[in-house]
Amino acid sequence: MKKTKQETAEILEENEETAENNLEATMDETEKSTDKEKDVESEKKSEDIKKKLEEKSAQYEDVYDQFQRLQADFANYKKRVDKEKKEVYDYANENISKDLLEVIDNFERALESSNDVDEDNSLLQGVNLVYKHLIDTLNKHEVKEIEALGKPFDMNLHYAVMQEEADGEPNQVIEVLQKGYKIKDRVLRPTMVKVSK
Repeated sequence: MKKTKQETAEILEENEETAENNLEATMDETEKSTDKEKDVESEKKSEDIKKKLEEKSAQYEDVYDQFQRLQADFANYKKRVDKEKKEVYDYANENISKDLLEVIDNFERALESSNDVDEDNSLLQGVNLVYKHLIDTLNKHEVKEIEALGKPFDMNLHYAVMQEEADGEPNQVIEVLQKGYKIKDRVLRPTMVKVSK
């Protein structure tokens, strides 16, 4: 069976077409597998990107939380410092006022003992003026006497040294033994009192 040239050419042509078809099919499969590989790679890359994004988001949240805490701490610190400054300013005269209370006590004793002296005495008038001026100066700086006589006993304002049977309600201040003073809302010295039983 000899084949003619034409048959050989046809067979060759068929083989070429088959080879081309096979090549195309192989190329299609290769492209498909390459596409699949690319898809797998792109999925891996997108997963990596997602993981990195989640990590960065977590880091951001941590940093943001730290920032908010620091901001709150700073606001609290600023409030505390402002409060301390205000207290220092408000109570800067506290120590000198305490020392002046002893001077006032001595003035009051001197004025009490001078009841027998003539009221026209210029020395007594001068002492009285100095005493009043000292009291006015302390009042100007918000150092005020604690009212106690006839008031209910308050352990925050009064210092009870004696108790005595008396008519009226119990635990009432019936005598002031030493005046007490406050600077603004803080007690400089409690009032020394006698309290009813």
